[in-house]
Amino acid sequence: TAILHFKQKLLYLKAKKISKMISKEQVIEAQNAWGAGVVKIGSLRDDRLECESYASAFIDKQYLFEAGPVLFKPTKCKEEQFRPTKAEAASYFIAGEDRVCKEDGGFAINPWTKVRFENSNLILEENRAIAMGNYFFTDLEGNEAKVEYTFGYKLVDGELKIDLHHSSFPYNP
Repeated sequence: TAILHFKQKLLYLKAKKISKMISKEQVIEAQNAWGAGVVKIGSLRDDRLECESYASAFIDKQYLFEAGPVLFKPTKCKEEQFRPTKAEAASYFIAGEDRVCKEDGGFAINPWTKVRFENSNLILEENRAIAMGNYFFTDLEGNEAKVEYTFGYKLVDGELKIDLHHSSFPYNP
């Protein structure tokens, strides 16, 4: 009976651990929220104050800057390629007169009408997930821009927050 009890305890612990794993559905939900947020930022571009306010809340909800630096390498950056702070991320997303990085044109205020993720693969762990693949940004004319990404997520208070965001255009010889 001791062996049976031990096996039952192992199965219980294994089931408990599995139930804490981040799911594919949670990652997809986080990706959809991120995409919808980027589209919303673009829809607010003609109302600068509302755009700034929404973008700030979007960054707070989606990214883990409150815990320290985020490994953020946006797509359209040449001079200042890495953006570890919220101010630098905001500069990239919405630019503006007070932008931190002078090369920024406001990626999210393009505007985009749709963002679609195609995951190549996911790594799912207890409190962390990593997604890699392509995402596609649709502009007002219906043109799609294909971009490669890697997002790292950390589970914080039941929500996935980005602490790694690498984005680049596909190789074009």
